[in-house]
Amino acid sequence: MMQTALIVSHGQPSDPDPAEAGLALLAARVSAFLPGWRVRSATLAKPGALAAAVEGAAAGLVYPMFMAGGWFPTVELPRRMAEAGAAGWSFLPPFGIDEAVQALALRLTREAAADLGQAAQETPVLLAAHGSFRSAAPSAVAQALAEKMRRAGFARAEAYFIDQEPRIASASGFGPGSVCLPFFAAEGGHVADDLPAALTEAGFGGRVLAPMGLAPEVPGLIAAALREAAARMG
Repeated sequence: MMQTALIVSHGQPSDPDPAEAGLALLAARVSAFLPGWRVRSATLAKPGALAAAVEGAAAGLVYPMFMAGGWFPTVELPRRMAEAGAAGWSFLPPFGIDEAVQALALRLTREAAADLGQAAQETPVLLAAHGSFRSAAPSAVAQALAEKMRRAGFARAEAYFIDQEPRIASASGFGPGSVCLPFFAAEGGHVADDLPAALTEAGFGGRVLAPMGLAPEVPGLIAAALREAAARMG
């Protein structure tokens, strides 16, 4: 029996089409790792996208392309699925709390330090995340990842946020040997506009990496998570 997977992200309400297209491209790349599967995608910000994605599809697996288990993936996404008439779908944990994704974050940061000719012990890391005034879950994930980085030996690893304290713009002491890892699922307005402005205000002088969701390894990690979930369900 053919498996069906649906990758869902928040999207960009002010300009939904680019994010919708970007997520469709991600779904196509995930599909390349899953022969015999149907891999669909939808952003919540694009009107009608979720309903179109589930129309005519047998219940399958939902992969929330979110960085934490906050309000959108745990409350709003199931509500929207029910509203679209999608019953019986199983939800995977969000992208950002996958241990394989967090391990990738550590590896990418180590590699960035090496590219700068430094050991982890010499490299301060600014983990830039969205945060939330509505839920503590997004900041908890970022703070826990920063703690993992400190335990892994980085000289300094701290989480700063777009939408809560401590703000990215208030970060200090991140000079030319620093690394900023944007802990975001995609390159929307926050990554393209808000983050550079906040880093400039903070006087950040180091290297800024691509957002986590754009790492080349990500489609394979999502495919692995879907495959493992399907195997567990029999």
